Amino acid sequence: MVELKVSRRAGLAALAATVTAACSPLSIFATVTPKDAARREAKGARYTDGPRGGVDIYAPPIAHGPAPVAVFFYGGSWDSGRRGDYGWAARAIAAQGFLTLAPDYRLYPEVRYPDFLDDCAKAVRWAVDNAAALGGDPERIVLIGHSAGAYNAAMLALDPRYLRGVGVDPGAVRAFAGLSGPYDFLPLKGAITERTFGGAADLAATQPVSFARADAPAAFLATGDKDTTVYPRNTRKLAAALRDKGARVEERHYPGVDHAGAVLALSRPFRRKATLLTDMTAFLKDVTA
Repeated sequence: MVELKVSRRAGLAALAATVTAACSPLSIFATVTPKDAARREAKGARYTDGPRGGVDIYAPPIAHGPAPVAVFFYGGSWDSGRRGDYGWAARAIAAQGFLTLAPDYRLYPEVRYPDFLDDCAKAVRWAVDNAAALGGDPERIVLIGHSAGAYNAAMLALDPRYLRGVGVDPGAVRAFAGLSGPYDFLPLKGAITERTFGGAADLAATQPVSFARADAPAAFLATGDKDTTVYPRNTRKLAAALRDKGARVEERHYPGVDHAGAVLALSRPFRRKATLLTDMTAFLKDVTA
């Protein structure tokens, strides 16, 4: 009887957690917000094993030859997030002419740095292997991310170890776009970064700014001047480091935009707040032309 009560309690707790996640503000927004015209080519394709190894793929509404490929990494402090809540963002990018992939990746406490980067690299590997069959050009890949996802995109673009580790030529990544990303956050302060990166033997190697170089992929770095979650100085420092090395950088600071606003600006209801989507995709199209 005791075991039955415990099992029932555990089952109810799991159900409550599922309902809570499904009814989160982001999930509700993802359900009700107007979507851009884009074709969903696949839902839950497997780029690696495990429950976090799925990827959704969206294509431009009209094909004009092989499209550049965008891999979008969502944020969430490396401990939350799911691709189903960001279909509207992937659709927005796809509607601009990109074959767009939105993968999940493993999160804390299951993993810590650098395991989630390894997952993201495997998603890029999948893009290289499968883009052509989906109407994309595997030699014109761009990485896009918001917040923790911007960190992931920057690390894959700037530190070649991750892509080489999965057999991808780092040169396949033509550009990356980071929205409100943390790129220079040493010394570690606060529970999020300490638990995620505190076990690293070389803390400097956890920082995207450490890998600025002249031959880095072109970078579009954007933030809002009202961001108090990941301060705009992160964007300024990485942009300056890349620029000093001679890399191509476009740096944007949007007035009145906070941390969430940087990714919400991709959505149809919030585009009037900032021209981020058109600025970013114009830059990426120019780089991949």
